[in-house]
Amino acid sequence: MNSIQKLAVHAAAVTVLVGLVGCAGMSAQDKSTAIGAGVGAVGGSVLTGGSAAGTIGGAAVGGVIGHEMKK
Repeated sequence: MNSIQKLAVHAAAVTVLVGLVGCAGMSAQDKSTAIGAGVGAVGGSVLTGGSAAGTIGGAAVGGVIGHEMKK
């Protein structure tokens, strides 16, 4: 993995963590959806070598899985 990809993965992780700070008023299902989307985005980015489509697809799949986990 080159340095640009590492930077992108770290930036995505930091963005997710900072975004989760504002989750105080969210339900448990909403939190799970957000966490799933963040993890999916990072995973999709890593698996596709940093492609935007992979990141977006990973976020969508992760969000759906996170949403369904807390039903």
